[in-house]
Amino acid sequence: MSSDASLIADLSSRFPITVPIPTPLTHPHLISSADLATEEDLLHNPENLRSWLSYIGQIKDRIAKLEPPAPETLSPEEQLLGPLASQVARDGLQHLVFLYERALVVFPTSFKLWRSYINTRQAYVLGELTADAKKARQQQAKRGSAYKTNVAELLDGTEEACQWQGALDGVVGYEEWRSLFATGERMLGWLSHLPVPWLIHLSALLHPNCPAAFKRTYARRTFDRALRTLPPSLHGRIWGMYLRWAEMMGGDAGERVWRRFLKVDSSLTERHIAHLLESEPPRPLSAAKYLLSLARRAAKNTYIPLDGKSPYQLFVDFLELVEKYAEDVGMTEEETLELQAARRGTEDKDESAEVADGDEGTKEVEKDEPASVAGRLMRIAGPPVPVGQAKNIAPPKSVGGVKKAVVEAEPYDEDTDPANPRLLDVEGIVEKDGLEVYKDQAGRLWTGLATYWIKRGEFDRATATFERGLAAVVTIRDFTQIFDAYAEFSETMISTLMDAIADEDNLEDEDFDVEETEMELDERMKSFEALMDRRPFLINEVLLRRNPNEVVEWEKRVALYGDDVKVVETYIKALDTIQPRKATGPLYPLYVNFAKFYEEGGSKDESGEPRNAPDLEQARKIFDKATKVPFKSVDELAEVWCEWAEMELRNENYDEAIRLMQRATTVPKNTKVDYYNDNLPPQSRLFKSLKVWSFYSDLEESIGTVESTKAVFDKIMELKIANAQVIVNFATFLEENKYFEESFKVYERGIELFHFPVAFEIWNIYLSKFVKRYGGKKLERSRDLFEQALENCPAKFCKPLYLMYAKLEEDHGLAKRAMGIYDRAATTVQDSDKFDMFTIYIAKAAANFGLPATRPIYERAIEVLPDRQTAEMCRRFAAMERKLGEVDRARAIYAHASQFCDPRVEPDFWAEWNAFEIDTGSEDTFREMLRIKRAVQASYNTENSFIAAQAAAARKGTEKPTDAAALAAKDAADPMAAMERSLAQPANGAGGRGGPAFVASTLKQQNVNGIDESVEEAVQAEAANPDAIAIEEDEF
Repeated sequence: MSSDASLIADLSSRFPITVPIPTPLTHPHLISSADLATEEDLLHNPENLRSWLSYIGQIKDRIAKLEPPAPETLSPEEQLLGPLASQVARDGLQHLVFLYERALVVFPTSFKLWRSYINTRQAYVLGELTADAKKARQQQAKRGSAYKTNVAELLDGTEEACQWQGALDGVVGYEEWRSLFATGERMLGWLSHLPVPWLIHLSALLHPNCPAAFKRTYARRTFDRALRTLPPSLHGRIWGMYLRWAEMMGGDAGERVWRRFLKVDSSLTERHIAHLLESEPPRPLSAAKYLLSLARRAAKNTYIPLDGKSPYQLFVDFLELVEKYAEDVGMTEEETLELQAARRGTEDKDESAEVADGDEGTKEVEKDEPASVAGRLMRIAGPPVPVGQAKNIAPPKSVGGVKKAVVEAEPYDEDTDPANPRLLDVEGIVEKDGLEVYKDQAGRLWTGLATYWIKRGEFDRATATFERGLAAVVTIRDFTQIFDAYAEFSETMISTLMDAIADEDNLEDEDFDVEETEMELDERMKSFEALMDRRPFLINEVLLRRNPNEVVEWEKRVALYGDDVKVVETYIKALDTIQPRKATGPLYPLYVNFAKFYEEGGSKDESGEPRNAPDLEQARKIFDKATKVPFKSVDELAEVWCEWAEMELRNENYDEAIRLMQRATTVPKNTKVDYYNDNLPPQSRLFKSLKVWSFYSDLEESIGTVESTKAVFDKIMELKIANAQVIVNFATFLEENKYFEESFKVYERGIELFHFPVAFEIWNIYLSKFVKRYGGKKLERSRDLFEQALENCPAKFCKPLYLMYAKLEEDHGLAKRAMGIYDRAATTVQDSDKFDMFTIYIAKAAANFGLPATRPIYERAIEVLPDRQTAEMCRRFAAMERKLGEVDRARAIYAHASQFCDPRVEPDFWAEWNAFEIDTGSEDTFREMLRIKRAVQASYNTENSFIAAQAAAARKGTEKPTDAAALAAKDAADPMAAMERSLAQPANGAGGRGGPAFVASTLKQQNVNGIDESVEEAVQAEAANPDAIAIEEDEF
């Protein structure tokens, strides 16, 4: 130790080197003979700055050459002295200081000279910059003015650029450090208006070896002087270095610096929060208050986080911080309860004072307005503005008639003041700033608050928090979060208590009370079991809190209870809570089930029997109350009346059921009520409810008389609320009771009420019933009815009526009239039914008058039907003519139908015509058929036709005619090529020779190209039809 002390004392005695300023009188080595010419030149021309800088550069080069190389391993002396370890460096520093001081006497305000001087002095004291620091400074120098005002980037840049190696020790070279700072102060005295001298001087204060005498107080005051001296536009460059110094120093001094800056610019608050938590020791209370302030300001849109976090995410970060440092940040349970009680008392007192004093109290408060930033008096010092009086702060009045924009100042709050050591009321903050603002995230906030109490060891308070959360949330997601956390907490507590009881060390401990622990364990297990049992009820409560008008959830809640008292209480509470106009789903089942509960004698016991006797009186009271409820729709009220009547029927009170329906269907004097006007109460529209009348009619039909039932149906018809089913039911009822003519009158009344298509159904039933009863007895009346039905009947509904009409004439009338009806039907029905109608017409005509009588029908059908159906009808027509031996007529029909049949789509038609010509035709007719086929194929040779052929082949399940169709189209376009190709290939059959079935014609015709048409047709037929007749070669 003595040797080390003597070494330090010996080394310290060498300093200061530059104080007093070296001169040739005290240091003769400062001027050598080699420098005499330069010295003489400077004596004659001292105001030449370039000469001074050139002279200084020569001295630096000389020193660099004389400097010995650095050893690989530094001795303790070299580690302490750094750049001044060698005598050459110390003498060189003295020589440079001598020159710089002489030059500054001539140029005291030269920024270039001062910067070179301070950098030189710092290089000998602070040491050499690291490679990373040099690279960082080069990159910063290339950046523009935006970088120089960005405090965040300047702060990061300061940390990167202020790194040195091999510096002079602050204890050994204290005097030299002191001389360096004195020189910097002299520079600032001359160049205080420039930012760079300040930055150069302040950068030395960030050095790790900086003496303690300059590192704190002197550094803080120098930074403050820089901020006071430089204009505000340059403060950003100072703040970047100042905040880096504050982070290095830490403690209260660093925290105060950060607080000063954050009042001006809060954009770096999140960085400071991270620094507070990473520092040793961490300061979670200040960090939590900063984070709470950010969350509140973000919620008011006065702060935008740099990393894009939402206000809720900031508040969750605060909550996680509180959970992690629960003991350091939050109050105890007792302090929280006291603060909440005091706050409630203050709020009650303020409310009572406002009510009692009125305007006088308001004037008095305005008179005693505290000083504030946004008030008429600016607070420079003194106590802060209380939160409760913040509403009394008046905005400043306009000055000189000009209104100035004023940012509303936030009232002082101890929860967001990092300088205030008071702990946070976490529960109050979560309720006020979390649950009231972020209601859709209640689950996370409640679990966070409960976790905070668990971390503090306040387990009862945590349990109460979980229960409050379960009783407050309104979504299943939030409920699941809280319930799962609650169950996990309960399981953890139970397992912890069980482990404590099972631990033998605890049993030997005298302070451990086994009985008390077992009792607590029993209570915890009972609470946990009760929690599991309550889960369905809790979920139901959540859904009812979200929508108290949800009828289905009230029904589920009733089903959860097995106790009659609870069931009745739930029904009563549900009926009192639900607003009928806002009910979700039909409301009437609630009243109906409540009444059935009394009707069935309450809930069932273990054997399935009702516990009590049926109470019909109470059920009737419930139904009576339900009939006065303003339901959303008339149908719900109608269901109530019908259920009431059904209850009476189940209990064999038939007369009472009839009286109930008579009450329900009482017609008021004013029957001109709009049934669909929801603004009217449903009770005033009930008499027009078809549901009630239908039930009433069924009731009368079952237990009433015929006259009473007819009266009910007549009333329905009178009110004009009947539908087709009511008409049919009324007519059927009369028919069953042998009132046939009256039933027919009911059908006619229904036809008058309704139009098609409803009237068609009534006509269909009416006519079938009439024909079945009278047959041909009242033929003229039947004809009139059919004519009346068909008069206004749309085409799509005519077919069944025409068929029924024709059947009537066939069975009971004249065949000629039946044919006339079929003829009318064939042209009247819709297009999709005409083919079927013509088919029936032709069949009936052939059966009654023979095949020749069907010719005009076929001709009309061919004129009327669409193309596809026309082709089919032509095939049938041709088959009929062939049966009659009219071959020429059949051939003409085939020729007419060919224009509708594409050979690729309708190959069956052409096969049929081909077979017809083989059986009955000649060579000329066969060639004519081939010519027509070729012409038709050419006319269909389009893209649409090709696609149709593909689709037809796909529907039939055959091979797609891609190649065949392309070849056929090519043959049709170039017959010569087709002929050459057919001649080059052998024909099908035995050598391509076949005997014709008819006498060959010798007539030869040539086309415009000079080619024999017979050759072309034969070749085409050979290529298109394998069954075609082969023509001998010598015939060409």
